Amino acid sequence: MIYTTCLMFYATFSYGQSRRYAVILGMFLVCLAVFITGYYHYLQDPTFHQNAYAVLTAIVLFRAMYIMETKLRPSLQSQDSRLDQADGANDHKASKEQDRKDIRDGRILKTMWTMIAFGLSIFLGGFAIWSLDNQYCSKLISWRRQIGLPWGIVLEGHGWWYVISHTVSESHTLTPQRHVMTGTGAYFYIVWGIWLRHCLNGKHDEYVLVWPSLFSFPAVVHRKLALVGARGSMPNGMTKKEN
Repeated sequence: MIYTTCLMFYATFSYGQSRRYAVILGMFLVCLAVFITGYYHYLQDPTFHQNAYAVLTAIVLFRAMYIMETKLRPSLQSQDSRLDQADGANDHKASKEQDRKDIRDGRILKTMWTMIAFGLSIFLGGFAIWSLDNQYCSKLISWRRQIGLPWGIVLEGHGWWYVISHTVSESHTLTPQRHVMTGTGAYFYIVWGIWLRHCLNGKHDEYVLVWPSLFSFPAVVHRKLALVGARGSMPNGMTKKEN
């Protein structure tokens, strides 16, 4: 979790910076990740690991949201940048093309914010379940014992929160659990970061987000591979005519 977040940290903060800055940032993040690993091994306190992960994730998330708004939202883009994109504000064709890009960017931003809200809801929901599991662990174990498999899995709070976990059963054996909600939330976070990077590189029309519904996993694919949805709508808010 820490190392994956450090990779996202590097991708977010190195964008648009000099090579020297990127190298120094990379070295700093490697040292930071190693320090967190070593100190966590020394303390043996999960709270330290969780707090470090939460702080890193929050920094990257807020920085990425700031970049997303200032670089993609038409109303916040600099006038010089907009004129360069239009290749001449007095040209009617260029102005019309810029209007199309503004509409496209607005739709992309709307979908991105939906992804952020949905991913955070899953992630924070998992954290809430984990907290309840810590507080009422003995009671939940008793309920799981009474219910039995397979429905007892629903009460595995640690399993819903973490990506890889170990819980102690009655026989004191370690049983690995899958961290469903953390993994799902992290997936949305990473896909959003990939899509944002493509948009920042000016590849809004080359790469698109395919996300049929809230009950499916989104994916960033090349435009040629994107499939038309069941209702005929295109990814990124494009119309059939634009496709």
